[in-house]
Amino acid sequence: MSTSKALFQPIKLGPLSLKNRIVMAPMTRTFSPGNKTNDLVEAYYARRAEHEVGLIITEGTTVGHKAANGYARVPFMHGEAALNQWKKVVDAVHAKGGKIAPQLWHVGSVRKEGIEPDKSVPGYSPSGLFKPGKENGVAMDQNDINEVVEAFAQAAEDAERIGFDAIEIHGAHGYLVDQFLWEGTNIRTDSYGGDAVSRTKFAVEIVKAIRERVAADFPVIFRFSQWKQQDYNARLAQTPEELAAILLPLSEAGVDIFHCSTRRFWEKEFAGSDMNLAGWTKKITGKPVITVGSVGLSTSFIDEGASNMGMSEQAGAESASISQLSERVANEEFELVAVGRALLQDPEWVIKVKNNQLDDLQDYSKESLMQLV
Repeated sequence: MSTSKALFQPIKLGPLSLKNRIVMAPMTRTFSPGNKTNDLVEAYYARRAEHEVGLIITEGTTVGHKAANGYARVPFMHGEAALNQWKKVVDAVHAKGGKIAPQLWHVGSVRKEGIEPDKSVPGYSPSGLFKPGKENGVAMDQNDINEVVEAFAQAAEDAERIGFDAIEIHGAHGYLVDQFLWEGTNIRTDSYGGDAVSRTKFAVEIVKAIRERVAADFPVIFRFSQWKQQDYNARLAQTPEELAAILLPLSEAGVDIFHCSTRRFWEKEFAGSDMNLAGWTKKITGKPVITVGSVGLSTSFIDEGASNMGMSEQAGAESASISQLSERVANEEFELVAVGRALLQDPEWVIKVKNNQLDDLQDYSKESLMQLV
């Protein structure tokens, strides 16, 4: 218990009362044929709630825009059939004493033609770029932007209506919202591009639209990252000042919690400080933050030794960093800690850490992605 005490202190963030500081990180699972969750998905999330995950953030769930989806068998957050299935998941998680938030997602130019629901629709993005110098899909006009903002707002409203405890906007990893933030994919010359603050306009409009459609105290989480799936070395901000230019408009628009995605939580973000990205985000905005990045495992989820930089096949369980995490939570560098692959591999990870059963933590295997445990 001594190594993890701070991780198991309750916390209240607005109306969101959590039993501990552990968050289940969003992880795409593709176990939803017909783009609706099912009994297997319901049991998967309920099992984590039963085993004391403080807050579950779901896999990415797409908003109601024709080009939002980029992968087969991911669940939608639009349409009554999909929403009714999500309500079953929410109710199951609540029955086990858990809290749950959907991650609202639009893949942008990551989308390829041939993906459901309309296989003829191309990817949409700020400038028609998948990454610098590589075109894909179409550049969005103002009507497209308005449609997507509305789709996010409607998804948030529907999520609150069916009982979710919060929502998360997926603004990370080179998907649509991040494509507007990243100068590598946003080369627009109108009010949505040009400098760091202008590149936040699209995300700010989404946040403001959501705030107008949900309860005043309904928590809005915003996930962002420096790195992109198109370029693991990309950075939105080289300095704290550049990071502030991006984060402060979002904070002022109504983001309640920032989810700061890194590949390794222990890495320093800027020279001259030991703080990671979450620590700097809290310092800049004053808002609660979630840290994430290979928590409980010995290696990053990216196999940086492989030629294709694909996902790591294996990662050993690693407990030494857990005490460091607890110390940093106790020191108020960040409030919450998101756990991804370790929790995907082992639904009982939280209880084992809580009870100091660190020798019982399981090594991660990529095979766990092929099943819902």
